[in-house]
Amino acid sequence: MRQSAELPPLFVGLRHVERLRVAPIHTVPEIDDSWPGFRDMPPVLATAIMIAFIEQTCVQGLRPFLRQGQRTVGTHVNVSHVAATPVGMNITAEIELAEIDGKSLLFSVTCRDDAGLIGEGTHRRAVIEMERFMKRLDEKRPAPATKAP
Repeated sequence: MRQSAELPPLFVGLRHVERLRVAPIHTVPEIDDSWPGFRDMPPVLATAIMIAFIEQTCVQGLRPFLRQGQRTVGTHVNVSHVAATPVGMNITAEIELAEIDGKSLLFSVTCRDDAGLIGEGTHRRAVIEMERFMKRLDEKRPAPATKAP
């Protein structure tokens, strides 16, 4: 990330696109071994992975606009997943910054595979200062238990 003097201004209408080839690791049965209910599900792109891909697209699109030490975190997702995508097919996420409200950024998002629309909706992210965020996260963690004498 660049220093603030070099940063272009963030603007409504900012667009960014990312592409991904769906691999077995992106499918419902492969999400997590600790979730046995997914093991016998169809091997299609998982909704959680599609949403993560949308978030990744926002993160990458925002990088040139953030000062050193800044990041963004997701705060709200309102996305439909309307079509299944098999392994081997390409997906594309396209994001457009629709609203800037202080540190809150609202994106219109669309996901497509080689056959057409698979998901769309909105995603909100907040700009954070990483050092401050991590400090608050550390304060939230419970203190380690001490052994009784």
